[in-house]
Amino acid sequence: MRFDGKPQFGWRGLMISALLATAAGAQAQSEIQNAGSLSGAGVPKAIDVTQARLNAAASDKADFLASNGNYAQTRYYPATQINKSNVARLRPAFTFQTDVLESMETAPIVVDGVMYLTTSNNEVYAIDAATGKEFWHFKYKQGPVTTYCCGPNNRGVAVLDDRVYMGTLDARLVSLDAKTGKVIWNVQIGDPDEGYSETMAPVAVDGKILIGTNGGEYGIRGFVKAFDAKDGHLLWSFATVPDKGSEGVWATHDATGRDLHRDIAAEKAQLAKEGGDFYKTLGGGVWMAPAVDLETRTVFFVVGNPSPDLYGKERPGDNLYTDSMVAVDLDTGAYKWHYQYVPHDVWDLDAVSPVILTEARGKDGKMIKVAIHGGKTGHVYVQDRATGKLLRYSEAMIPQENMWALPTPQGTRMLPGANGGVEWSPMAVNPKLHLAYAANLHQPMTYHVEASTYPGGKLWLGGAFKTIPTEKQWGRLAAVNLDTGKIAWKFDTEQPLIGGVLATAGGLVFNGEGNGLFRAFDAATGKKLWEYQAGAGVNAPPVSYMVGGKQYIAVAAGGNTQLDFKRGNSVVVFALP
Repeated sequence: MRFDGKPQFGWRGLMISALLATAAGAQAQSEIQNAGSLSGAGVPKAIDVTQARLNAAASDKADFLASNGNYAQTRYYPATQINKSNVARLRPAFTFQTDVLESMETAPIVVDGVMYLTTSNNEVYAIDAATGKEFWHFKYKQGPVTTYCCGPNNRGVAVLDDRVYMGTLDARLVSLDAKTGKVIWNVQIGDPDEGYSETMAPVAVDGKILIGTNGGEYGIRGFVKAFDAKDGHLLWSFATVPDKGSEGVWATHDATGRDLHRDIAAEKAQLAKEGGDFYKTLGGGVWMAPAVDLETRTVFFVVGNPSPDLYGKERPGDNLYTDSMVAVDLDTGAYKWHYQYVPHDVWDLDAVSPVILTEARGKDGKMIKVAIHGGKTGHVYVQDRATGKLLRYSEAMIPQENMWALPTPQGTRMLPGANGGVEWSPMAVNPKLHLAYAANLHQPMTYHVEASTYPGGKLWLGGAFKTIPTEKQWGRLAAVNLDTGKIAWKFDTEQPLIGGVLATAGGLVFNGEGNGLFRAFDAATGKKLWEYQAGAGVNAPPVSYMVGGKQYIAVAAGGNTQLDFKRGNSVVVFALP
């Protein structure tokens, strides 16, 4: 909360304020002391990630300064030392083992030869990015309640100046000293008793730490918040479910023009009967890091499913801003625009893979600035960055059958299944080829609905989505031409793909699979050029960086709880001999 002008107090008011401030300070200090344990001698150098460095991250050939590489989230690394001609010689340089044998979805940050990585239960390691030597290890102490969907996970940290920032499973935001690992501040983001949790990597920009929330499966009201990087006080909050107008325009078709089979008359009658208080439990979590356009001071993110997932009677209307891309003002959090892909979603085909800012041809053939998103629907959506207008959507990257058939108590088969398409897995782009690379799942499912009222912060699906044991599941890495929407190439895998993609200026694309295989492909053709068996599911986004003139590729191999891929505890780092 911010105040304009100076508040007026009498002496009693000043004394009460002083007592409250003292109590708040004591509580904050107590929370810091109880935040966890720390070991290690510390990083043997000063760490200073200035805003200027973050602004230039897209062209940085040494570091990997954000979970998706840069503010545009392109996951495109501009170095060429490892390239199509020599990638077949790639070998492990070292393997760093954490002490947590559980799913790993972390995207390591690398700063001046120091790597910061996280585990699923919010431990943070600082290690030498060239040797794997551990500098410090912070073990976060979870609160008494943690409520989260799809297994415990953490997708990485943010860095700014001399600090590291992490969201926690008990819905807090923690600031650590980047050199020592000591806790600087620790603030509450949401109430885990109500279903809030944090797994996304935050974004650090202009003195702010941006972070959304999980919990769409528990009847939360979603948000993206900005906290002051220095002391953790709240600067602004944007609710992903508006208190008025969540019914939207009563849309009857999805973004591709297909009929959603809604009974609009019944929904309007339900709204008139029950009123509109359901916005308080309408869901709308934000799974993945926002993108930032500093030129227009705009933050872009996608919003997840409504609550309950499958039972739509509890929530008549379009359920804004669920299943949408949303743009807000970086400085104030004020709404700019939104675009909804699936109004009144009752299939859990929400928007989770993070927004990428890049360029593509507009309808007139001229290059324009766009925001793109890979959907669980199996489409890549290309939108005008200034207005959100949909320019095109890609060919379906995976099979689609019986689309938008309504769930039934007995179960309705529809493709894609509730995991996608593109799940939370971040895409990558090659700006020279105008290609986006998306990791897809193919999991045929039946959708079962049942009446369900708000259970008070407990899992609230309103039914179930079930895989079909007799139907094969698989994955597909697809390259999509952003100028045309056509699929340029595809590579099918034995396991459904979840984890993310990295593209490099060396003409390469890297992606991992749940069976432990980590691969490199020709970015233009999709030809497999190299693979390595990591021993556990490679279900995390790869990164690249350079130390001492040598380029490295790093990826976590810890498996995945959501799809039950083999667990591990390692980050494997590769380089040329």
